[in-house]
Amino acid sequence: MARTRKTSNGNGNGNGTPVTTSQRLGTILKSARDIMRKDKGLNGDLDRLPMLTWIMFLKFLDDMEAVREEEAKMAGKKFKPTIEAPYRWRDWAAKEDGITGDALIAFISQDEAKRPDGKRGEGLFAYLRGLRGAEGGDRRDVVATVFKGVVNRMVSGYLLRDVINKVNEIHFSSSEEIHTLGNFYESMLREMRDAAGDSGEFYTPRAVVRFMVTVTDPKLGETVLDPACGTGGFLVEAFTHIEKQCKTVQQRQMLQSSTILGGEAKTLPYMLAQMNLLLHGLEAPRISPGNSLAVPLREIGDRDRVDIILTNPPFGGEEERAILSNFPEDKQTAETALLFLQLIMRKLRRAPRAGRAAVVVPNGVLFGGGISARIKEELLREFNLHTVVRLPHGVFAPYTGIPTNILFFDRSKPTETIWYYEQPLPEGRKSYSKTVPIQFEEFAPCIAWWRNRKPNDQAWTVNAEQVLSNDSNLDIKNPNAPADLEHLPPEELASNIVKQEQRIIELMAEIRSVLGGATTK
Repeated sequence: MARTRKTSNGNGNGNGTPVTTSQRLGTILKSARDIMRKDKGLNGDLDRLPMLTWIMFLKFLDDMEAVREEEAKMAGKKFKPTIEAPYRWRDWAAKEDGITGDALIAFISQDEAKRPDGKRGEGLFAYLRGLRGAEGGDRRDVVATVFKGVVNRMVSGYLLRDVINKVNEIHFSSSEEIHTLGNFYESMLREMRDAAGDSGEFYTPRAVVRFMVTVTDPKLGETVLDPACGTGGFLVEAFTHIEKQCKTVQQRQMLQSSTILGGEAKTLPYMLAQMNLLLHGLEAPRISPGNSLAVPLREIGDRDRVDIILTNPPFGGEEERAILSNFPEDKQTAETALLFLQLIMRKLRRAPRAGRAAVVVPNGVLFGGGISARIKEELLREFNLHTVVRLPHGVFAPYTGIPTNILFFDRSKPTETIWYYEQPLPEGRKSYSKTVPIQFEEFAPCIAWWRNRKPNDQAWTVNAEQVLSNDSNLDIKNPNAPADLEHLPPEELASNIVKQEQRIIELMAEIRSVLGGATTK
């Protein structure tokens, strides 16, 4: 990505435009969303936030293009814009008294409309969807793919003009402002998580993402994939991690062109992932907009494999029958986490260096029998499942209370010994919550242990043959800790519940007996 200009002082960005402070940005976006609430075409944040995202995307892109154009001019080079006039933000959106009302709605949404330059031609979205890179893989292809799934849901062109005018007050033309937007963007992603929580979308806490990337330690020259990338958290963290290793122009080009890969089937997270990666410096994100499970496993060959997979695939969902047919008959299941686990195993590189993966899975994957057991048997016999990190209660609260784990494995050899590490809750804490989430610093003891492994109160080993002989049950509790109901096998958990219910019935009978005796006196 072209480097943005540093500000010359605390009051501007070097070109006379005031810096958008965090407080100012928050005020602008709150005003924009307040305006959106008046529009009858929008219903809740799941409508408003996508609208705000694509509007900001075009403003952000135009500001970045202006910086790149100026840099090219100073270097005496020819500049090829991603978006041509009159479809650039500066052509139709930048003027406060510009196109508005029905004409604005028509220009944005219709295939053909009157353009801001007075001529008839393609509408904005039609033009953006038709963009093609000269050789493929540049920003024009990214923009085209992003806008294939975008629709304008606002019905009032006058309210839309007011929103555009608000967004136009944001300036993405300096490094300080990019940092400010980055902070806002993280809060916006959290809001998206909150808004989508009821529909089964659980975004991974940043602390967990950072921990997984830190211990997996992607290196320059390796390819990193998240086949269910959501809003791009793992990919951004991996990009940032590898970027620190780049010392030359050639190394940066390698990082930009052939390192970060993703897949996301849903339109909104896909668009957010694209903007997230662009915002953090990836020139042309290579994110597939399709379902990663749509490719038959038997068709995945060496050229399709990668060095590292970092992901938190969806779980508890259900795929259509056509998707299930892409998997072996004895391993077809409605549990999406198990389908993704099979895909990940197939996508890891064999040679010249063994691929490795870090995957978040629900507890059910660990203790599941039948199809789940067959998949885990393959994992243990053909891959090296070297570590299972058991996450504490409430990491994904309040969106799900299901206990979760991280599987770390590679394709170096069959599993011999599995290390378990039980990540504890902070002292005095019973659970995490939306307002008190897990922090990266809490993983410090685990990271230190990772580099110098020894059994302790949190860490223990299990022989792979022992697991295989027990129907590949990986749900093994910490032998050094008191019984934890969160990680008990379902049969034992059910038995405990029945015993507790029986004890409650006995106590109620005793209370009735005491009360009955008291009334007869």
